[in-house]
Formats: sequence, structure tokens, C-alpha cells
Amino acid sequence: MNIKLSQKQIGQRLTELRKMKGLSQENLAKSIKISRPSLAQIELGNRSVDVLELQRLSLILGFSLDDFMSKNFTVSQGVECKAEAKSKKTNERIAVPTLHVSKFKNVLLYILERCAGKPNVGETVLYKLLYFSDFNYYELYEEHLTGAKYRKLPYGPVPQKLDTIIAQMMEKGMIQRIKTEYYDKIQTRYIPLTKADLTELKASEKEVIDKVIEQMSDWSASAISSYSHKDMPWLASKEGEEINYELAFYRDAPFSVRNYGDEIEEQ
Repeated sequence: MNIKLSQKQIGQRLTELRKMKGLSQENLAKSIKISRPSLAQIELGNRSVDVLELQRLSLILGFSLDDFMSKNFTVSQGVECKAEAKSKKTNERIAVPTLHVSKFKNVLLYILERCAGKPNVGETVLYKLLYFSDFNYYELYEEHLTGAKYRKLPYGPVPQKLDTIIAQMMEKGMIQRIKTEYYDKIQTRYIPLTKADLTELKASEKEVIDKVIEQMSDWSASAISSYSHKDMPWLASKEGEEINYELAFYRDAPFSVRNYGDEIEEQ
């Protein structure tokens, strides 16, 4: 018997079907002639899917519209081992991030060292550099860099427990908090008093952080805030809630740091 499905239920079913087929969002979106952000919003339940799109999806993903809309619809269990392995990998990847306090402190110190002479790098810019380092690394390697959890606040993504970590670092003489005037506004800045322990960072981690610094560390607070508010993890999250790292895989240009074209060709 057919029932009226919510947008979220439709999105969940389509996501499960796509993953069982081993398709990327980019690949499926191209097949049904919509943008990847549009498909991302459908899968997240934030956008409705029209009849023509659903028909195209049924052809690509191989499901019956009547079955799909039924109460007892389940994805076919007759999948090959390769698909099961992919599904298992996805479940592992969705694991809740665990904050590595020591690594977070050293990432923070490293960013401050690299940006020590830049008067624009106050708290706002610093928080965004941390955010993009963490989410870019996760998008590239499907592993957490610092494991910090970020919350969507009105002025941008902010790592949780940051105040506690900052207080610890100040108490141990690792950083100093100062107030400076920048373009007629008072901003809070942090000065590194010790060097980062780079043995805590893998080469791939340092490379991602360096690229974020090179790209964004000269931006103003308003420019980097505006940019972060257009990033898919931010857009798809609700005010005040934790930002899911998995949303990094729904990014489109210029935010995506992966070459999805190569990825599709390899599949």
C-alpha cells in the first residue's frame, strides 16, 4: 500500500539506494540532470523531488515507483559483496568525531605561528581557519584531523570546548590573549608563546592546513565569515546544532577540495 512519504523519508531511501549502487552524488546528479547541491538537499530532506526527477532516479537506481512509495519498501538485499563493503565503510566513516585535545592545541599553535604577523587574524578568522582545516581534511581523507565538533552559530562555525582549551593553553603559557585595534574595531587576538609540536601532525594534515592558510589567512573577518556561510556543511545544518562532517561530501565548487571527476572515472 502506498503512503505519503515525507521529504526526509524520500531522501533517506534515495541515499540508501545510491550508496548500494556505489554511485557518488556527483555521478548520480549528472545522470538525472540536476546539480550536486540540489541532489544533496533532496537526500537531506530539505528539498522536494518532482515527478520527472523521481522517474529519472528510478531508472538509474533501478526501483519501481510503486514499491518506492510503499510503506514496507526496503532496499534489495541481493547486493554483491563489493556494495556491502562500501556500506560498511560508510558506516565506519560516520563515526562520531572524538576530540584529540593535544593535536587540536598543536594545530591551533601552528596556525597562529604561520599567521603571527597578520593583523586581520583575530578570533573570527582563526575559528574559520580551524573549521576549514578540519572539514577539508575530512573531505579528502575521510578521517578526522582534530576531531573537534563544530556548532552552527549566527556568526559562523565554532569548535566546541574552544574556550576551555584556550584557557588551558593560556594557563600553561602556550598562548597569550591580547586586544588590538583593527580598522577602528577592537578585536581579540592570540599570540603563540611556544612552538607547535609538528611530530603530532602527519604530512597530509600539515599540507591541508597550509593550503587553508595560503588561501584564506589574508581575508577579512567579514569575507571569511561570508564564505563559510555558503559552505554546504553550514547551509545544511540547523541553527545551534552540531555540523555533521559527512556534509563535506555534498560540497560543490569552489568549496570542494576533491577531484570528483577523477573519482567517477575510477568507479
